[in-house]
Amino acid sequence: MGEFIENIDNAIEDLQRGKFVLIFDDDSREGETDLVMAAEFTKPNSIKTMRQDGGGLIFLMTSYKISEKLKLPFLADLFSEIDDKYPVLKELIPNDIPYDTKSSFSLYINHRDTFTGITDNDRCLTMTKFAELSKKIENLNDGHATKMFGKEFRSPGHIPICIASPSLLKERTGHTELVVSLLKMARVTPIGSGCEIMGDNGKALSKEKAKQYAKKHGLVFIEGKEIIDAWEKWSR
Repeated sequence: MGEFIENIDNAIEDLQRGKFVLIFDDDSREGETDLVMAAEFTKPNSIKTMRQDGGGLIFLMTSYKISEKLKLPFLADLFSEIDDKYPVLKELIPNDIPYDTKSSFSLYINHRDTFTGITDNDRCLTMTKFAELSKKIENLNDGHATKMFGKEFRSPGHIPICIASPSLLKERTGHTELVVSLLKMARVTPIGSGCEIMGDNGKALSKEKAKQYAKKHGLVFIEGKEIIDAWEKWSR
């Protein structure tokens, strides 16, 4: 129990300091380790690390509360509710995900001050500005948040947003929920930056190699079950 608590505490402290944390979801789910950090602390070098050492998709994770204020749709819902003008979207509904019941993906965005949106500087700007906006709208309830969002961002862009489930880990235990829960426990803006870590064999990096990477770089490696247990205690 002591080791478990220490691991959670170390992960929280590192997130508060703007460091990366490695999160492995579960062997029975994706079986992947993501390289994550609090989006508000993202730097261009953070993006470089994610694309070079991670190699997967670089994305944002947001709490459901913030997504509601911004009126962000789940892409799966958007596709299913589209009218007959674009019937191909209905055909593409992700209703056969082997490890989950629903995709958490929402819009893909670029900040309006970016150029192409794909460079390390541009993606960093999009991520930090999204976290900054999320902090600004935390106490807004007048619908003005969507206008603020549109003034700063355009879509489509190069940074996908994933939305956490309303009940977080009671409803879904994907990386989005794990990260948002951990950020809430760290009491920082619940917006995460992340990237899956790929291996050299065409698959996700194995858990053991992810642990080795964490040790080599002085980073915390934590499993989803540890976050779930800590969240249950913290949210009582």
